[in-house]
Amino acid sequence: MSEEATDLTDDAGVEHALAGGTPQRVGWFRFYFDDQRWEWCPQVQRMHGYEPGTVQPTTELVLSHKHPDDYGQVAATLEEIRRTSGAFSTRHRIVDTHGDVHDVVVVGDQLHDDSGAVIGTHGFYVDVTPTLSQEKRELLNEAVAEIAESRAAIEQAKGMLMVVYRISADTAFELLRWRSQETNVKLRVLAEQIAEDFLALEYDEALPARGVYDHLLLTAHTRVGD
Repeated sequence: MSEEATDLTDDAGVEHALAGGTPQRVGWFRFYFDDQRWEWCPQVQRMHGYEPGTVQPTTELVLSHKHPDDYGQVAATLEEIRRTSGAFSTRHRIVDTHGDVHDVVVVGDQLHDDSGAVIGTHGFYVDVTPTLSQEKRELLNEAVAEIAESRAAIEQAKGMLMVVYRISADTAFELLRWRSQETNVKLRVLAEQIAEDFLALEYDEALPARGVYDHLLLTAHTRVGD
């Protein structure tokens, strides 16, 4: 996962406005099984109410921020991850240090070392709490309308993410943009790959498990150009 990704699409101005300069509502995490060590990027630290660099997350701290009604679900998911080392996704609430409640989507996949061994899990948080001002909502609506006219691939991938993760149009676009920056792959190219991967899934009447989509989303950049 790239710590610095500067390769933006030609629509950088629109994307910059959509994210308010930087994507503050999306951020990455890592969890290492061997020493139970967590890493949070600055955005995820802020979601929990901390200034970047002021906290070292632990499993106890992570669970302490879960909403009481969602604690059991998250604890069970974490135990399942330790047992199976598989991909996962969950939607739940966290309570930050100020007592504010955030509705978040968390998606993770296997973290490998250089030899290919699974050493943990990594993925991202998306804060889907409805906090945008009306002015920004209008800007988002205008920007999305402009995107719809010129970038069919991005709209297709965005719609798929909205259905799979039950998120809004602007959050889905921000998620795509963030993955583009993190992987240093142009947004249009990455969106095309995600749409291609999702459409290539084979199933009968029931959709594939959520974990299948999680894995494809987190690894789409590795298949670009194949």
